[in-house]
Amino acid sequence: MSLKGRGSWTNWAGNQACAPREVRRPRSEDEIVAAVRDAARTGQRVKCVGAGHSFTSIACTDGVMLDLSEHRRVLHHDPATGEVTVEAGITLRELCDELDRRGLALENMGDIAYQSIAGATATATHGTGWTFGNLSSRITGLRLVDGAGTVHDLRADQHPELFGPARVGLGALGVVTAVTVQAVPAFRLHAVEEPMRIDGILEDFEGFMSSTDHVELYWVPHTGWALTKRNTRTQEPAVPRSAVKTFTDEILLQNVAFGAMCRLGRLRPSWIPTLAKIIPSTGRVEYVDRSDRVFTSPRLVHFYEMEYAIPREAVPEALNRVRALVDRLGMQISFPVEVRVVAEDDIPLSTASGRPTGYIAVHVYRGTPYDAYFQGVAQIMDSYGGRPHWGKLHFLSARELAERYPRWEEFQAARRALDPEGRFENPYLERVLGPMDA
Repeated sequence: MSLKGRGSWTNWAGNQACAPREVRRPRSEDEIVAAVRDAARTGQRVKCVGAGHSFTSIACTDGVMLDLSEHRRVLHHDPATGEVTVEAGITLRELCDELDRRGLALENMGDIAYQSIAGATATATHGTGWTFGNLSSRITGLRLVDGAGTVHDLRADQHPELFGPARVGLGALGVVTAVTVQAVPAFRLHAVEEPMRIDGILEDFEGFMSSTDHVELYWVPHTGWALTKRNTRTQEPAVPRSAVKTFTDEILLQNVAFGAMCRLGRLRPSWIPTLAKIIPSTGRVEYVDRSDRVFTSPRLVHFYEMEYAIPREAVPEALNRVRALVDRLGMQISFPVEVRVVAEDDIPLSTASGRPTGYIAVHVYRGTPYDAYFQGVAQIMDSYGGRPHWGKLHFLSARELAERYPRWEEFQAARRALDPEGRFENPYLERVLGPMDA
């Protein structure tokens, strides 16, 4: 039964909040349809919320909020194709466990597994890998409730004009009730994590980032070092870190100690450059484990983030400009700058649409002023036709964004077809997509 009530909502980072008129927690597609139709009759807007890991107000509403956390079953698994259909509220962590029981895995993942499958794919959540696409590119089917409460069963060979845009839909096309993903046979990752000199990496960026299957780096501001992660797909037996080593690395060092450093740095910003020099001293770590356990790790230190997608070949120059910006601003930045890459895809509003893509992400500790830093980074990324991550902070509007997506009008046509009355709009979507009556 659907649970109803008034309530307030705050995202994970604590920088977005809203007070929905009504919160529903549907457990079935029928209950989602009923909620949308009820909202249509009363003239209310509808927004869905998953795990709340977007840093923008993309999920906020003063109308009806649908919390899909109770809508998370596995609906179907086709052993012949490896396709798995799940309800939209299942988290990536739950999905990975279900896939592993079936001898399957997700081909690529980002670095956390808290998000719902619908929320992660709606914002083009990626991962890293020179020849691997983002999570949305592995969607083969969607079920979606439009603004009138009609259910659409979408696949590439059925309504392609709607299916393509809906793979990265921003919550603007309707309520996704189920997602079919193309899984792959389960695999392990041979992980090598170690600090390296950033200048050496950038001198042969392509060689480094394509040196194995999944590569990422974190430049540590105020130092010449980057923390690197190189993950190679393997069928070798698992040789995981011990429970003590995992706890030490992922909880004590990456979260407890790093969080203490951030808090100390916020109180004494002048200490940050000295504290930053401790980060690259963690040394080399090597292990083999289940793929999702290597891709993802706990994130207990809360922060604000902005991330831009730019042409892959522009990353070394752009990162060097970010390094110069940090020096020029004189700001003390405690969070490393993250760099990843993915293959291009054909999804209209994917940040990797039509071009091999590199990502540069900047972060600050929660509660730290970020305007000068983020604005400065945004100006650098704008010069490369940068596309901001849809779920992370940015300053752009539809006017600028339309120029950066060659297939922008395909998405707008799907939006007009599925939600002509703007049932799923909110101020964030009106800003980044333009109002429906524009």
